[in-house]
Amino acid sequence: MEKDFKQVPSNLLKVVIYGPESTGKTTLARQLASHYQTTWVEEFARDYLQNKWDQKKEVCSRADLPIIVAGQIQSENEAIIKAKQILICDTNIVVSRVWSETHFKGYCDPQIVACCKKFHYDYYLLTGIDVPWQKDDLRDRPNNRQMMFDYFKSTLDQLRENYSVLEGNQDQRLRKAIAIIDKLLKKT
Repeated sequence: MEKDFKQVPSNLLKVVIYGPESTGKTTLARQLASHYQTTWVEEFARDYLQNKWDQKKEVCSRADLPIIVAGQIQSENEAIIKAKQILICDTNIVVSRVWSETHFKGYCDPQIVACCKKFHYDYYLLTGIDVPWQKDDLRDRPNNRQMMFDYFKSTLDQLRENYSVLEGNQDQRLRKAIAIIDKLLKKT
């Protein structure tokens, strides 16, 4: 499987909006892309799994994960062409790893784990759980938010990724994210 996962190299600053379900990732990704007048990478899994639910009333299985990872990577690679200076990713392969490990009793395909270590992202914005959880067809952990947040955070620590935690309301998160990204852009 790994041979199918190729991340296109680029000089763009790659920022991942990362965290548990229903923590405002998509809203923040849209806002940041608008602020920086660049492209953002939508979450491939959302449409893929919603379609699966709508057609078959089935949830994500282990067999879906390689498809989701391949779709996400392809979306990232396509967005690189259109992006200006920065690429905002509304999720990435590490999210797929966390989801797999927390939903399949610690299991994640070893090739996905290997890609998590190999693929490059410059910074992660870890979204906190201090916003209300909103139900939809795909979300399934309203009572395990702290456990999920802790797992997301510990995975970044294990991978030794650079990140900041974003908490507060939508405007506070956006202001903090812009301040962080502005500093990162000055270094490039």
